[in-house]
Amino acid sequence: MLHFIKQLFGSHKPLLQETEPMKKFLIVGLGNIGAEYEDTRHNIGFKVLDFLAEQESFMFESAKLGAVGTFKHKGRSLICLKPSTYMNLSGKAVKYWLDKESVPMENLLVITDDINLPFGTLRLKGKGSDGGHNGLKDIQNVLQTTTYHRFRFGVGSDFGKGQQVDYVLGKWDDDQQKSMPERLQKSADLVRSFVFAGAKNTMNQFNGK
Repeated sequence: MLHFIKQLFGSHKPLLQETEPMKKFLIVGLGNIGAEYEDTRHNIGFKVLDFLAEQESFMFESAKLGAVGTFKHKGRSLICLKPSTYMNLSGKAVKYWLDKESVPMENLLVITDDINLPFGTLRLKGKGSDGGHNGLKDIQNVLQTTTYHRFRFGVGSDFGKGQQVDYVLGKWDDDQQKSMPERLQKSADLVRSFVFAGAKNTMNQFNGK
């Protein structure tokens, strides 16, 4: 009888299977809050996340140290953060949400402008210096590492000596505005690729494109 019971039930798997926890990613777009900074080169991180929110139909809500929006897809949870700390203090918000959501460092992606790249050029890197960018500098200081993924969006360097601040805090010119929808689409695709295909594949597909 015992042998019969084992044959009947022993090979059956439990009805409730243990499932792996959903992988979390923190996607941070850098920028400055306030209407005067909207649509400026320095706020491209905010702009990319706003574009992604529109495509994925999620809303940003005010939360501690920033505006946060989330969406889930294919077993991944994406937490999108626009820090409200102003650019130069971005690290505090990044660390808070990394810790709060228990996101591993390798799943952090920071989106930022880069004057060292021609307009619209995309580049994903897994580590590196702050490149003179105050937002990245603060993140590096707070996290105590230069090893985190950053997505640099080229804004160009068409400015004279001593005019860098005015340039990055300035509005996009007409030609850049015309190219922006296509560049934002490419940027959103890069973010999705980072999450679903991994950093290496994403670099191969998007860097310099």
